[in-house]
Amino acid sequence: MSTAALKPASDTSADAPAKPPPTPQKRGVRFWLIIAGLSITGLLVALEATIVSTALPSIIADLGGADSYVWVIMAYFLTMTSFQPLYGQLADIFGRRYLTILAVAIFTLGSGLCGGADNLNMMIAGRAIQGLGGSGINVLVELIICDIIPLRERGTFMGIIFGAITLGTALGPLFAGLIVEYSTWRWVFYLNLPVAGVALVVLTLFLQVKYDRKLSIGQSLKRIDYFGNALFIASCVSTLIALGWAGTVYPWSSFRILVPLILGFAGFAAFLFYEGSRFAVEPIMPLHLFKNRTSSAVFIITFFHSLASVWVLYFMPVYFQGVRMSTPARSGVQLLPTVVVMIPFGGIGGKLLEKYGKYKPIHLAAFAIMVIGYGLLTLLDENSSTAEWVIFQIVESIGFGLILAALLPALQAKLSEADSASSTATWGFIRAFGMVWGSIIPSSIFNNRFDQLAGRISDVAIREQLSGGHAYEHATKAFVSALPTANGVRDQVISVFSDSLKRTWQIGITFVGLGFLFVFMEEQVELRKDLETEYGLDEKVFKDEEKDSAATEPRGKAEK
Repeated sequence: MSTAALKPASDTSADAPAKPPPTPQKRGVRFWLIIAGLSITGLLVALEATIVSTALPSIIADLGGADSYVWVIMAYFLTMTSFQPLYGQLADIFGRRYLTILAVAIFTLGSGLCGGADNLNMMIAGRAIQGLGGSGINVLVELIICDIIPLRERGTFMGIIFGAITLGTALGPLFAGLIVEYSTWRWVFYLNLPVAGVALVVLTLFLQVKYDRKLSIGQSLKRIDYFGNALFIASCVSTLIALGWAGTVYPWSSFRILVPLILGFAGFAAFLFYEGSRFAVEPIMPLHLFKNRTSSAVFIITFFHSLASVWVLYFMPVYFQGVRMSTPARSGVQLLPTVVVMIPFGGIGGKLLEKYGKYKPIHLAAFAIMVIGYGLLTLLDENSSTAEWVIFQIVESIGFGLILAALLPALQAKLSEADSASSTATWGFIRAFGMVWGSIIPSSIFNNRFDQLAGRISDVAIREQLSGGHAYEHATKAFVSALPTANGVRDQVISVFSDSLKRTWQIGITFVGLGFLFVFMEEQVELRKDLETEYGLDEKVFKDEEKDSAATEPRGKAEK
């Protein structure tokens, strides 16, 4: 948290000179190159979150270590989720520019290690490093948008950024399927290197933002909330390890799940108590972020939106592969209606927010459409037509997209600009935490429902192979197509897969419905049109560029 956060949001004393209205920043080539660089980095991190799960069987077949495969996924999410609040505080202390470049460099290093891994331990280490870089990218991309765009206009540019992030999330399985089918899994990671290299060059050259360097390195380091960060990271790791193991490695009732889960939640409670105490001089998650009903409501609906979005992105491929027997690459193509619709509606939601300044109607409409979309998904089965699964995806993705760019501006409506870093980092953590639950909860529902219906499978050996929490991992074309057709065994498995998916969508309606109800907690607040931040674009650089540009213009043109 910046020291500026300790100052009043506005000075109303008689002695305070009136501030002149801020000069609108000319948005030239440099500005748009910054937006492009941020979009590329956001896409990379989102792509990495989903691309590896599709390529994982090929990775394990090559490197071995089938008993530790879950760590290839979990190592990334552990570091990506846990370090976001720390990045928010470091951004206030050391500025945005170099920290952003460092985060992209760390992510690139991790990608190189994963691509060159010759054993599973090296792969897991590389994934943890990727997540560490991705954590910073997630926070800083959104934070820089907050720094350079007034709150009223922020939705439009958030729409651009989240369009790139959504594209990366959905294209991950498609790219992985194509890479594994036609090349080596190593290109899943090597593909990041040239793209990240371009992003590094663009950000290094053009990301010129203000940063107050009056404190020495030693003074700056003293501002870090060491205990708060350590407690938060430890709580995250404990909780996420339990969630990663639950229902796959160990049953939910196992002490190996319950102990770290309880310790994790107890740690979060202790962390919040510490952050509100006098011992936390500059807390990474100041409690005043939660003390107005609008911010609290946005944190909650962000969790539900993130959970519901990932729920669909993870389980529509299960429908395509396990029920319709599509290849991973083909299922990625079949998922495109979700992406193709979500991206433009993210932009539409952002423009509506900019034009009317009203976020609550957008949130209500989006969650209402999501409820309808989830209801339609419950109708899917092995006999559904192409038109049905395309239209159903379009409906739910309209809701997902419409709200994307209208969440963070709503969160910050009643907070000062000095809270941008802490609020963005906290919001990023909650969004990432929702993503984790969005894969864990439906997986457990799917497996449990499968166990309830497994008696419909006549082949005892296959029934036992899929029961006990193993149904989800076998819902693939490769497994289903290898099943015997004699006595209708394959059709029986497909039918149970289909009905198990129906239950996941039915319960998903409950979570989306809760999100809809929490929107009513929000208070509609007028969005600021002015930008007052100590971390905005470096005006000197932009003015120098404008002078250079004017000097190179023809004399007659310049005089007009």
